[in-house]
Amino acid sequence: MTRPEPAGDAAQPFRVSFVCTGNICRSPMAEVVLRSLAERSGLEHALAIESAATGDWHVGERADQRTIDALARAGYDGSRHRARQFDPSEFPALDLVVAFDRGQARILRNWAARIIDQHKVRLLLEFEPELATLQDVPDPYYSDEATFDRVLGMIERSTQALFRQLAPALRQGIR
Repeated sequence: MTRPEPAGDAAQPFRVSFVCTGNICRSPMAEVVLRSLAERSGLEHALAIESAATGDWHVGERADQRTIDALARAGYDGSRHRARQFDPSEFPALDLVVAFDRGQARILRNWAARIIDQHKVRLLLEFEPELATLQDVPDPYYSDEATFDRVLGMIERSTQALFRQLAPALRQGIR
């Protein structure tokens, strides 16, 4: 992974924002999974993790119940999530902005005022070589419970791969 330029001094945590369409399915899953990985590794203070949406349809709402249920079946708690819309003015403070499909990545890059911020936008599946060719994490919103579980599995694998790339630098205090 090419490291984005840090957003501030080395004492600040590495800031990651997961962004999907409505911030009620995919991005809350990734936020919860990455936060859990950081906590289990004792690196929760080295990472600032958030999620957001490209659209404003669900601002203030909880995650979709199927998301909460899929997370619970996998041992995670997604009950505290509240949806919000991504604010392009946040780009300078972020180190990495992770999209779930090419459409979201295109929107985010168009919102970025600076080239350096455009380069912060990455697709989640890029981090897991075995899934990278798929490019897009399917949106489970119009699907069934099994699809939510399958999507969570893809998100877990890719988020774990992302964490494996970040963890050595985080342990050394390098951003």
